[in-house]
Amino acid sequence: MKRLFDDYAYGEGPRANCWWDASHDIGPRPSFSENGRTDVAIIGAGFTGLSAALHLARAGISVTVLDAQRIGWGASGRNGGFCCLGGGMAGDSLLDRRFGRDGRIAFRRTERAAIELVESIIQQHDIEVDRHSKGETMLAHRPKDMAELEAHAKAIDENYGVPYQLHKAESLASLGMAGPFHGGLTIETGFGLNPRKYLAGLTQAAEASGARIYEQSEVTGLRSQVDGWVLEANGHKLRADRVIIATNGYSSENLPNWLAGRYLPSQSNVIVTRPLDDNELAAAGWSSDQMCYDTRNLLHYFRLLPNRRFLFGMRGGVFTGAAAEAKATQCIRTDFERMFPAWSGVEATHGWSGMVCLSRDLMPFVGEIPEQSGLYAGLCYHGNGIATGTYSGALLAQLVQDQPPTLIHPQAMRAPLRRFPLGRWRRALLPFAYGAYAIADR
Repeated sequence: MKRLFDDYAYGEGPRANCWWDASHDIGPRPSFSENGRTDVAIIGAGFTGLSAALHLARAGISVTVLDAQRIGWGASGRNGGFCCLGGGMAGDSLLDRRFGRDGRIAFRRTERAAIELVESIIQQHDIEVDRHSKGETMLAHRPKDMAELEAHAKAIDENYGVPYQLHKAESLASLGMAGPFHGGLTIETGFGLNPRKYLAGLTQAAEASGARIYEQSEVTGLRSQVDGWVLEANGHKLRADRVIIATNGYSSENLPNWLAGRYLPSQSNVIVTRPLDDNELAAAGWSSDQMCYDTRNLLHYFRLLPNRRFLFGMRGGVFTGAAAEAKATQCIRTDFERMFPAWSGVEATHGWSGMVCLSRDLMPFVGEIPEQSGLYAGLCYHGNGIATGTYSGALLAQLVQDQPPTLIHPQAMRAPLRRFPLGRWRRALLPFAYGAYAIADR
C-alpha cells in the first residue's frame, strides 16, 4: 500500500490510549483465509463499509467486508462521537456558484437526512449508544464571530428546516456552558454517541442480515476482469461483481490508482478526562451535555459524556511520529486548560489521534469511480463521518445495484474528486494552510 504519511501514522501508536476502545469491546472477527466469491466486496469496516454491508445484506445481496486491521480501527473508532450536520466544508455561496441554489439545498437536506438515517438504524436495531445532546451548539470564540453565527442562522430554515436558537454571551452560563465565549448558536438536529457502541451495533446488524466481515485482511491487490473484480488478501482471492472502497483518510494511493492525489488526510487529536464530580463541574460552570464546537477554522470540539468524563478535541496536527504525537498532546492540553482553567489540575486519562479526510473542493465524493466500471467509493467527510459515512454507505449500497437511488444523491456529492497540487507531496501544503488558519483564528 502507498500511504501519504509514515508508518507510525498507520500503526497502533496514535490510537494506543483511545477511550472508546476501553469503553466497549466489539470482539474479534476471523481473517480472510480461503478463496471466495461475493456479489459485492467492501474494503474497510468503518461507518461507510458497515452501513453499505448492512443495507446490501438486507436487500439479499451477498456482501463481504475486508479490513486491514479491525472493525472501526480508523477514524470511525477514534472520533469525537458527534452525529451532526456536516460532511463538507464548502459554504453556501460556494455551493450556489457550483451547483445552484437547488443543488445547495439538496446537499444541505442530505446532511439532515444522514442524521435521521443514523437515528433510524439505532432505533430499528435497538443499539445502545449512550445518546445525549439536543442538536449541536457552535460557540463564538471572538465577538465578531457572533455576527457570523447570526448570519448563518438566517439560512438554517431554508437549508435544513429545523429549529435553532441564538444565545447571547450572558445567557451561556445559565445554560451550563460557561467559558470564554461570546455567544452561540444551537441547531436542533444531531446528537452525541459512543462511536464504538454504534460500530458494534452496525456490525451485529450487518452480520445478522448475512454480511461476512473479516479483520486482519489487508487487500494487497485489486484488478478488474471480464466478469468483475478480483481482490487479493492474505494470499487468497475474492471475486466480486462490484467493489466499494470505504477507507476514507486511511486510503492507499494505489487502491485504486485513481485515488492518488485526490484526498488529503489530516490529523485530529482528542483527550478524555477522568470523571468530574459536581464541585468540579460547578467550578467551571459547565453542566450541559450539549455537543459543542467553537468558531475557529482549526476548531475545538467538546462535550460532557454521560459518565461525566469530558471529551476535548482539536484539529491541526501536521506531523507524525512519537515525538509529534507527544507535542500534539501537549498542545491540546494547553488549549483545554486555557478554555477551562478550573480544570487545569484534572487528569486526562486517555488521549489519541486519527485522520480526517479532506478533498480539494471541500466536499465528499460518493459514487462510481470514473472509467472504472463496477468500482465505487465514498470518502472525504471532513471530520463528520458518523452521519455522512453511514449515509454514504447506504447510498453506495443502492448505487451498486444499478437502480435509481431512493436516497438523495446531490450533485455536490457526485462530482469526482480533483487532484491536489503537488500530488504525492501534497501533505506539504498542510503546514502553510494550517498556519494561515491559525493566524485567521486570532
